[in-house]
Amino acid sequence: MKKDIFNKSFLNSKVKSKNVTNKEKWLGYLIGPIGALLLNAILGTYLNIYYTDVLKLTTVWGGIFLTLFPILSKVVDAITNVIMGYVIDRTKTKQGKARPWLFLSAPLLTITGILLFIVPSGNETLQVIWVMVSYNLFYSFAYTIFNMSHGLMVPLSTRNTTQRGSLSVFNQIATIMISGIIVALIFPMVVMPIIGVDKNLWIILMCIVSGIALPLTLIEYYFTKERITEEKVNETEKKVPFKLQLKAIFTDKYLVLLIVYFLITTIGATFKNISLVYYCNYVLGTYNDGTTQMLISVIGGLPMGIGIFLVWPLAKKFGKKNVTLIGFLIMALGSAICWIFPHNIVMVLIGQFIKNIGGLPCAYVFMALFADALDGIEWKTGFRADGTAMSIYSIIAVAMVGICTGLFNLFLNKTGYIAPTLIKPDDVTIRYNELLAQGLTPQLALADYLKIFSNSKITSASIGINQVSSVNNFITFAFVGLEVFTSLLAAFLLFFVNVEKTIDKKHMVLIEREKEKFAREGKEWLPADERNAIEIKHQEEEALEAFMLELKARCEKNGKDYDSELELYLEKKEAQRIKNESKQKKAKEKNEQKRLQKESKLTEAKKEKLLKRQKNREKKIEEAWAIEGPKGEKEYIMYQEALALYENK
Repeated sequence: MKKDIFNKSFLNSKVKSKNVTNKEKWLGYLIGPIGALLLNAILGTYLNIYYTDVLKLTTVWGGIFLTLFPILSKVVDAITNVIMGYVIDRTKTKQGKARPWLFLSAPLLTITGILLFIVPSGNETLQVIWVMVSYNLFYSFAYTIFNMSHGLMVPLSTRNTTQRGSLSVFNQIATIMISGIIVALIFPMVVMPIIGVDKNLWIILMCIVSGIALPLTLIEYYFTKERITEEKVNETEKKVPFKLQLKAIFTDKYLVLLIVYFLITTIGATFKNISLVYYCNYVLGTYNDGTTQMLISVIGGLPMGIGIFLVWPLAKKFGKKNVTLIGFLIMALGSAICWIFPHNIVMVLIGQFIKNIGGLPCAYVFMALFADALDGIEWKTGFRADGTAMSIYSIIAVAMVGICTGLFNLFLNKTGYIAPTLIKPDDVTIRYNELLAQGLTPQLALADYLKIFSNSKITSASIGINQVSSVNNFITFAFVGLEVFTSLLAAFLLFFVNVEKTIDKKHMVLIEREKEKFAREGKEWLPADERNAIEIKHQEEEALEAFMLELKARCEKNGKDYDSELELYLEKKEAQRIKNESKQKKAKEKNEQKRLQKESKLTEAKKEKLLKRQKNREKKIEEAWAIEGPKGEKEYIMYQEALALYENK
């Protein structure tokens, strides 16, 4: 990428303030990303449907094509993700290091999104080449560029943690709006019943969706700002050899267990996501009936919205591992209910609700366990391996989509899947007789189709075939059966993940090392919370100073009195501060009252029992630390010696 082009004034960010503005939140982090996120969400749910049902590629090369091509493509995708991260880190322009790539991704998303669907008809070889090239152009090139640069916008936006937090919330709302409203509700209820397997309608729809991504992604580009990149930071970090980071990761039993755990749960979740539409069309409901998929998505996904308020109190009380382990057992139960009653919509919805209740800890707690394991590596080695560990995490997440899609398509073909077909009034009778001759039954009677055509302006309709039992059995297993086993296996692995038990001890060691480092450098050490409070106060002072300068400029321009405007702003800010402090004080008082009430209800026998339980817990921690502590110290010395050798080379 040429750096000079980004010196042009027309490519400057529309955000001029040193503080995060409302325009930045709404346009840059909520509205802007919606185009690309919508395109990706639709593709994630329906692209395989387009390949199997519209293009009918299931039988190409005896079913091998739709098996191998997703696997190989996702391997390429995983590699390009790593390369793109490397490239962004080394990009230096006036507009930052990530935003230039965001600008480039805008037209690429639109072009490659359209190419995915305008696959030529007739020549099978040309179709295969087109699908492979367009798929990799979108996922391994265009969307990788967007996703990597978009993902860095919040971290690079500002050092002010409060402002950064608000941007993160807006970013998350954009994702939830797309997946939770448009793709989960509007598509199955409205869009899919209309377009069915009509290729022309698919092309029109996806050209519109891809086209929307262009202006919206440009809005994200123009209404974001890399304040951190713009700072001149002269700090140099010690470089840790990649091989040493890999060794630290793959010799840590807890992190290895968590990586395997993530791999297994990703396989189960990916098969479930791929098979959702097929299951709703052929097993539980009828082809594109408009309600089955919507009910599964809403009822099954309802717990996820309120889950964060339930999970963390339980995790704090009973432990992250224990809550997640129990969650997976509940998840296995919910999946089993669906598997036992795959055609009963009431039982399936109950099972889905139970399953998603169980899946809450996995969704919200996993990264906290992962972070504990990374802290453990820092304790053992003296360095962080977050980037390398997250690369492994990303590779699994990306590669498994391709591998699972390939395997799903393979089994779909081998079990005898028959794609739906597009019928017109003239061929209704002929097609119906052909299906009957093959021993297959349309999901709507011939008379119903004739009625549809005669009473409306519809010129064609998509008809789904009742699949043979082997196909339905496989689809059912992929959607609900597999997660019974992956959930039980994940629970089994978590039983051995005792990373929480001694994590406080490890944190104490890390603090002592930090104190020693500060002492060597002649600096005063403060606890992390105090340092954080000082940093936040400093950020607020900087934000106020920047606001005052901007306010003065606006007042001079608009003819307003600067002093009165500033006084009004400070009064509002002070009132908000008092209000927040009052809320915090009331919350503390309420919690203290609850604690005292709880203690007053305890009998002496119960108090003795709780004290005994606490002593037993502390005893177990000390016993575990007596074994783990000395081993960790030996490894720490070994890794420090290895780092010293590397630095002296």
